[in-house]
Amino acid sequence: MTGFGALAQNYDGFIVDLWGVVHDGVKPYPGVLDCLSRLRGAGKTVVFLSNAPRRPDFIAATLGAMGIGPSLYTGIMSSGEAVHLALRDRTDEFAALGSKLYHLGPARDRGVFDTLPLEQVDDPAAADFLLNTGPDDVLGPQDPALYAPVLQAALRAGIPMVCANPDLEVVRDGVRIICAGLLAEYYKADGGTVIQRGKPDPAIYKPTLAMLATTPARTLAIGDSLRTDIAGAKAAGIASCWVLSGIHALHPDAAPQEAAQLGLAPVSILPGFSW
Repeated sequence: MTGFGALAQNYDGFIVDLWGVVHDGVKPYPGVLDCLSRLRGAGKTVVFLSNAPRRPDFIAATLGAMGIGPSLYTGIMSSGEAVHLALRDRTDEFAALGSKLYHLGPARDRGVFDTLPLEQVDDPAAADFLLNTGPDDVLGPQDPALYAPVLQAALRAGIPMVCANPDLEVVRDGVRIICAGLLAEYYKADGGTVIQRGKPDPAIYKPTLAMLATTPARTLAIGDSLRTDIAGAKAAGIASCWVLSGIHALHPDAAPQEAAQLGLAPVSILPGFSW
């Protein structure tokens, strides 16, 4: 298929990834604003589901600066919000975490924890857990080896890592940027314990569906990552549309085979999220 319009009539609600589908970290992709406007004009509900390590108000402000206003979507859910709620409510694995954290990430991600009764410490050895929101994707170095000293200090301290962004990488204005998920993979490979929220964990689709007020059968997920977006939708029992505007953009001809090798079968593969 070459356009999204033919799919729209088959569903009532749409779970739309942000980075790699709606924008490239700087600006919307061509046709996206028109596509969102047409969906909303047809009475469809749209919730953005992002693995961003930030809360919805921060994400909404970022989208607004790109010209993506609240009239174009119904709500926002993020891995950062899921981590915030889990740290607040102390559910599941979060129940055993202490109150002292070491934050690996840029200051703008502090919204995940700064309103909670937690203490930020400057040394992993003094922390109960490591909160990983990822390298600075604008100014920070893109060599994961540079973060090894912090990761090794946390491993020596025997503390778990909470990862607020399972993505390994994104493409920002044509440049590949490493994310928190890549650092989490290194930590896990070295024997560390990693707790994370976000796609592809099917749990994050429950609050997203609640925002949409649709059933899984009448919902379509749109994403650019096989590993998180398409696999996550499958785990949640939701049909998916794979767009090739993000991290898989360089190899569109290999897309069907790549999806099949992973046991994934999106209902459609499109060049981008446009009508």
